[in-house]
Order: sequence, then C-alpha cells, then structure tokens
Amino acid sequence: MTWTEERVTADDGVRLWTARAGEGEPLVLCHGGPGLWDMFDAVGGELADRATVIRWDQRGCGRSQRGEGPWTTERFVADLDAVRDRFGRPGVALLGHSWGAQLALGYALAHPERVSTLVYVSGTGIGPDADWHPDYRRNFLARLGDHPERLARWRELTGRRLFTDQEARERAVLQWSVEFEDRDQAMEHAGRMADPWFGVATECGKVLNEERKRLWGTPALYTACESLDVPVVIVDGARDIRPRSAVDSLERALPRVRRVTLPTAGHLPWVEDPDGFRAAVAAAID
Repeated sequence: MTWTEERVTADDGVRLWTARAGEGEPLVLCHGGPGLWDMFDAVGGELADRATVIRWDQRGCGRSQRGEGPWTTERFVADLDAVRDRFGRPGVALLGHSWGAQLALGYALAHPERVSTLVYVSGTGIGPDADWHPDYRRNFLARLGDHPERLARWRELTGRRLFTDQEARERAVLQWSVEFEDRDQAMEHAGRMADPWFGVATECGKVLNEERKRLWGTPALYTACESLDVPVVIVDGARDIRPRSAVDSLERALPRVRRVTLPTAGHLPWVEDPDGFRAAVAAAID
C-alpha cells in the first residue's frame, strides 16, 4: 500500500504528520497512547478498499512536530478537526483505539454534526480510573510474569531515572507484549509496534492521563454521552487485560450504540482477529 504523506498545520501553527490512501468516504484513524504515534499502517491498508483512510500522529508525537503542547483533550480535538477539515467534509467516520478512542469520543461530543460514525476500539469507558485501572495493573503484572525474566527486566528498566533510546524501546516492547493473548508471539507482535521507533512523548502522556483522572467519571460526561446523536460501534477484544466491564457505562449512556466483542483478541484486535476486526469496521462504515 502506498501512502501519500502530508503535513497539516493546526490553527496554532503546529505541523501534524498525516498519511492518506484509498478511495471513498474518509475514515480518520486516531492512534493510542497518549504520547505514542500512528501504528495503523497494515490495518489502514486493509481498509483502504472501503474508504479514504487518513492516519495522523498527534501533536508532539511520532512524525508530527515534537515538544509542542498544550497537552489537553480540547487542543487535540482542535488538531483532529484540522485534519478532518483538510481531508474530509463534515460527516467523516472516526476510528479511535485505546486513548485514541477517548479522543475520538471527545471529538464527537464537541462536533457531532461533523461525525458520521464513531468506531470506539479497546477504550476504557467513561467512568473513573477506579473502574478499570486496579484490575489492569494486576493483569499486567500477571501476564508479564508468565515470563519472569521479562518482568524482572521491565522492572529494572522502569526503576531507572535515565536510560538510552535503545533501552526505552526495549522497555516499551516488554510493556506492550502484555497486550497479546498469544504469549509465544507476544514479543514479536510488540516488536513490530516499535518499528519504526520514534520515542514515547512521556510528558504528553503524563499530562493527558492526569486530565483524564480529573474529568472522566463526572456526571457532565455521562449526560453528554446520553445526548450524543451519532451511531457508535464499540469493538472489544475479550482478552484485553483492561476489564471490558469498564466500557459498560459508555454503552449504557449512548442512545445509538452497537457492540462487537471479538473473543480471541486482546487490546489490538486487528492483530489477533484481523478478519473479525475488519468485518466489524466494514459494517460500521458501509
């Protein structure tokens, strides 16, 4: 698949990396993190026969202009609108994964008239962190502990104040390996996520995660979701180490929602159930 790369300038002058492929109605992909970069090359290519697929790196991350805040959902929503405005008229489909699902939901709440469909993949719902993070942490340590040497190495790297870029990549691959149910293939899958390696924008991730802790789980958010007049498809991997029950509150709140659970997939369902994931997305955007 050949991607056409372009820089989109946000309204405050920050330059955002984008890539486009395919034909048809636009589908904008919002990657996870926060602080990571677009990893949708393969899955985006598989969807390009159904839509004009638009990938982008969020501000301060990956191939976009680095080190530029502010790190707020409001700012990231404005950046997403700049990407949407460049490549699609009002009424684009959005697909967000993990933190990107939170961002895409935030965009739909801010601009429902500009979204035709929202595909919410592997998010953590709209409740407080207490709904999911303690179980996630326990599951993380248990799954990484399936290989004690990996857990020990991850702890060693995590305990350091400074480490090389190569060690930062190693730590990320170890951490990401828990996202896959197939433990024999987990490190290989995680290694592909880190190739190419752009480095994690740690300050971006820290600030946005703190914002989520303040704003998620509030009555105002529940009320806003109850009024969202946009069709939403929630896609879950049943083997995700983040408890899927955390997403129940979002499902209950949304008036136009359908949920697809892929029983053999983890946090990146397009890796472990590519056919099921493609079918779920195709049904949402067709």
